[in-house]
Amino acid sequence: MEGFLFIDKPAGMTSHDVVDRVRRLTGERRVGHAGTLDPFATGLLIVGVGRAATREMQKLVGLDKTYEAVFVLGASSDTDDRTGKITSAPLHNHPFPLLQKEGEIEKVLRQFLGEIEQIPPTYSAIKVGGKKMYEAARAGKPIKGTPRKVRIHAFDIGPIGPIGPITKLQANISCSSGTYIRSLARDLGAALCGGGYVEALRRTSTGPFSLSEAHTLEDLPVILPTALIPIPQLLCRLLTTPASSDILHSV
Repeated sequence: MEGFLFIDKPAGMTSHDVVDRVRRLTGERRVGHAGTLDPFATGLLIVGVGRAATREMQKLVGLDKTYEAVFVLGASSDTDDRTGKITSAPLHNHPFPLLQKEGEIEKVLRQFLGEIEQIPPTYSAIKVGGKKMYEAARAGKPIKGTPRKVRIHAFDIGPIGPIGPITKLQANISCSSGTYIRSLARDLGAALCGGGYVEALRRTSTGPFSLSEAHTLEDLPVILPTALIPIPQLLCRLLTTPASSDILHSV
């Protein structure tokens, strides 16, 4: 049994947990995924099953991604997401006035369009000096990551509740591989004179592959092996992937 599975990862599982589940369901030892999703995040996770499929995984890891997210502005998290310790910004340092000022949010958003530098979240799997950043943070010795260049192709936001000292925004993002949405929320909050973190995150596409094609883990035992996408079919679709363009939308 070999090929690719498009999985709609549920919240509360690591990407490695999904790989382990697929191993048990398929009986294949060689299983890998293309692009980690944080445990709290949901959405499209492409899983390669079998030796031939996992050999092709590197072609998928570097693909552009799209996400739907909920950003909370006016507060910070030590993990840059809802799972961390939340601290409200001081009353004099909330983004509320800038969010109310016409045209200000668009001006700030343009700072994040195109090629930008991001500092990875303190709780990330990137290794610094041979040690994973999240391991150092959990040990009480957080490490500051090195800025990384990423590209934001499109950034569309809009309020999903009343704008105030603590504001929730719906964010739709198209970006290069390696982009941390948690860093984007943190840095947007900082640019608006307050904090920011991600409350919810859902990956909706990887390259030309859409979440609408994905299956839940609950469905897999019933639909295997017909859910497996043949290797040639998937690689053929990669050849038709259009180039991304830098487009900024905001409301």
